[in-house]
Amino acid sequence: MRTVFKNLVVAVITLEARAVLRKYKPKIVAITGSVGKTSTKDAIYAALARGGRVRKSEKSFNSEIGLPLTILGVPNAWHNPLRWLQNIVDGLFLLVLTVEYPEWLVLEVGADRPGDIRSLAAWLPVDIAVITRLPEIPVHVEFFDSPEAVMEEKASLLDAIKPGGTLILFADDERTAKLAHRLPAPDACIITFGFSKGADVRGEHIKLLKEGGKESWPIGMQAQITSEGVSVPLQVVGAVGPHAFLPALAAAAVGAALHRPLADIVGALGRYDPPPGRMRLLRGLKGTLIIDDTYNASPAATEAALDTLASIGGTRRIAVLGDMLELGRHSTQEHRKLGAHAAKAADLLVTIGFRARDIAQGALDAGMPDKNILQFEDSGKAGAELQNLLQEGDCVLVKGSQSMRTERVVEEIMAEPERAEQLLVRQDAEWKKR
Repeated sequence: MRTVFKNLVVAVITLEARAVLRKYKPKIVAITGSVGKTSTKDAIYAALARGGRVRKSEKSFNSEIGLPLTILGVPNAWHNPLRWLQNIVDGLFLLVLTVEYPEWLVLEVGADRPGDIRSLAAWLPVDIAVITRLPEIPVHVEFFDSPEAVMEEKASLLDAIKPGGTLILFADDERTAKLAHRLPAPDACIITFGFSKGADVRGEHIKLLKEGGKESWPIGMQAQITSEGVSVPLQVVGAVGPHAFLPALAAAAVGAALHRPLADIVGALGRYDPPPGRMRLLRGLKGTLIIDDTYNASPAATEAALDTLASIGGTRRIAVLGDMLELGRHSTQEHRKLGAHAAKAADLLVTIGFRARDIAQGALDAGMPDKNILQFEDSGKAGAELQNLLQEGDCVLVKGSQSMRTERVVEEIMAEPERAEQLLVRQDAEWKKR
């Protein structure tokens, strides 16, 4: 019965969302990829929000339900049937009345199963499509025939681009860059972003941003953004790692597509606050630093996070890694590869979950001493033990798939647990029940 009700609600709110788009005709920026969608969405929203009515997908509303909810401007009702009915009524009001609707929608588009994006592309008129990184082994590959099938699904967003629209691609990723040859929309233009020399919007001279002296902890990143011969400095405070800059570069590329001055876009990005659980820097107990990357985990993103951990240093570098889910037949191999990577990047490895045992095994095989590897069944136990192990000057990376709830580790070791609701992912009531 619940499935029937859900399917009926999705059908109704999707029809309403399509009708709302036809009536109000907002401009649409749609973002997909396998890494960095939410951060990119938030940065683009910050860049466009100055001087205009802009709405973005809340949190990670990127599914067949999430996109219509964003278009209608109504909340996720979770398991509340009355709230879902209220959402339907609110959608009807948008159609019956004429309201001040957003001029821009910034939408995150995800693909958990085959056909997810293809079905959305059939009715979503996209002005600007942004494709982030498409790694060799993407998340959700378990539900597809192959990694290539995941990439094909992501690429189907190109079919939604309107004539004269814009495709923005991550230049540093070969798989993403190849999509330039598949653009079906006539008269559409292509803009690339990244750190490579050939990117249209380029990040250069990137380095850690520190508040005090040379030995102090980093508070963010700083770099130059260059486009069409113009170079402007930008600081991203609160997150770390080269990939913390990619959302800003994507936002600058959107600005270039709209012929907005680079300095104006960078100025607007001063309001960009990296979302929780995405390489966020938090103060930990006993004078430690936490790199909170607990939103989700894939092989490529976790390797990048480990590289950042290695670059920061500290008295000890501690990697707390949970299961990476939805990898299917690639799971054992990818977890062991990650363990070998962790052995080079970290001094102490803490694993959480059944699949993460292969991370531990990979680290052992790569030469990490057994005494430097701790294994736990769940995040609560890992966090409690980590409290006792921390030493002043430790730098701790915490990362795992959503259902591993590795944010609970961060809550156990953060210096300000009373601010968990503000600083950590999955703090709303529905997640707290799980």
